[in-house]
Amino acid sequence: MTCFEPRFSFFRSVFQRTGACLAGATTVALLGLTGSPVAAADPFRLEDPHSIGEQTEAAFYAFFKEGNYVEAERHLAAAEQTEADEPMVQAMLASLAYLDGDFEELAARAEQTQTVASNLIASDPLRGHLYSAVGTFLEGAYLLKTEGGVRGVPAALSMLQQVFDHLEQAERISRTDPELSVVKGYMDLLLAVNLPFANPQQAIERLENYGYPVYLTQRGVALAYRDLKQYDKALAAVDKALEAAPNNPELLALQAQIYARLDQREKSLASYETALTYQEQLPAQIALQIQYERCKIADVVSNEECSIQFEAGSFE
Repeated sequence: MTCFEPRFSFFRSVFQRTGACLAGATTVALLGLTGSPVAAADPFRLEDPHSIGEQTEAAFYAFFKEGNYVEAERHLAAAEQTEADEPMVQAMLASLAYLDGDFEELAARAEQTQTVASNLIASDPLRGHLYSAVGTFLEGAYLLKTEGGVRGVPAALSMLQQVFDHLEQAERISRTDPELSVVKGYMDLLLAVNLPFANPQQAIERLENYGYPVYLTQRGVALAYRDLKQYDKALAAVDKALEAAPNNPELLALQAQIYARLDQREKSLASYETALTYQEQLPAQIALQIQYERCKIADVVSNEECSIQFEAGSFE
């Protein structure tokens, strides 16, 4: 997703912005038990792959490569019946709950993600700690959404430290693991662009050097450079992501957004138009956001009218 979250105080911003991105991208760093390299299907590792269930694998690609949430939900419904102990299933269901604004479902899925992750620590400590971090982070996002800043921030801050502790445990096992690099790379980038004087370059290099697949790593790099206002680099990164996933509407929308910031209006409008040809497969709020941004670029009506239509939930 393009991560259109407003900024408030630093830590609230980190949880909300990163929560959206984790829910839409980095909570996906969830694989199954180690299996035979011949039979394994691992979207993160080209060597020594882990094996996951067929429905979980199909949901992953639908969700993150194709940007097809309808297909992802269909595969997840099947996976929940036969692969419910796979942490990717619980995390992606948490992701969908976050996007739908169903925060009680988010809380339940975050708890289940942590339960499955805890069970994995003994047999697969890297993934167990990694998924514990993701589930804890999602629980913190839930608290911020439901309890607000005064009550939610202290609890979320405590959980943020737990997230870092689990990630540190995972790093001790394999700092260059591709799955870990995607999750931690996204989190470090979003911390860096929110924290004054922080340098995001190390996180960018981690994503580029160790993370995989390309459509996730370069998406994260593009988002980072966009937030840093280095739009030429952002465009180069999103173009690389689109080479790997050319029909992903969220990547097309991100490309359009970057074109707009480079004052390349016609290219921006073309990318938005292409993205909207896939709107039926997107959650309503994401499709609406893309329509809103396209409305402003098209310059047919005023920005005020675009905002009115956005608030009404419908564009003519």
